[in-house]
Amino acid sequence: MSGTLFSLAGKKALVTGGAQGLGRMIAEGLLKAGARVAITSRKADIVAAAAAELSKLGPCLGFAADLSTPEAAVDLVRRYREAVSGLDILVNNAGKTWGAPIDVFPDKAWPSVMAVNVQTPFKMVQEFLPELTASGTNGNPSRVINIGSVAGKRIEPLQAYSYAASKSAIHMLSRQMAADLADRNIAVNVVMPGYFPTSMTAHLRDEDNAPSGILGGHIPLRRMGRPDDIAGVIVFLSSAAGAYITGAEIPVDGGVVGCR
Repeated sequence: MSGTLFSLAGKKALVTGGAQGLGRMIAEGLLKAGARVAITSRKADIVAAAAAELSKLGPCLGFAADLSTPEAAVDLVRRYREAVSGLDILVNNAGKTWGAPIDVFPDKAWPSVMAVNVQTPFKMVQEFLPELTASGTNGNPSRVINIGSVAGKRIEPLQAYSYAASKSAIHMLSRQMAADLADRNIAVNVVMPGYFPTSMTAHLRDEDNAPSGILGGHIPLRRMGRPDDIAGVIVFLSSAAGAYITGAEIPVDGGVVGCR
């Protein structure tokens, strides 16, 4: 049992936004655990280059997709089906943020952020229900992992109003889907990352990727997250080790949520 507890050999996974940042870390972890992985990015050249690099770790396909509309999600699922048969693990990671002081926070910052961070994950699950239902069993459900945020769980010094609201929404939406899909043998969980060295946090860290500015002293474990930190929890939830978990919200944040 111990040798296969965290193995994803034979599993097929899709990671939206998997070409860069947190999604890239997740895709690498799934590949190293033995899964076949598909990734997406808005830009065709970026996703093609990332898929080529990741293919050194295992089978990896890249799909260009701007997941800002339901129609784009439907089109992505269609193209995925043409290239791959079946899906065991769906990681809804693609996201969008917008930061501005409350006095000038613009109306246009709401529809696009809510669409990418809430509506698209729902649409992806809805469209992939046939595959997810077919691959899940009572003892080994298929997996949906939605990437939330500590900003959707507690107040963070970001002034990213639509982003925080959207992440709180995906947390609750995930619990609702977990309840509704349990009898189809589909497990739905949320991972809530804290601060990782991605493009979204460039202004919050120094050249050594240490928390700086408003994050100084904010993270109890006193460091940014590392690739293995996020990859490890995703592999855990996707593998036999996480087969009895659904409807959970798991922070991966160095203690930002749990220690305060």
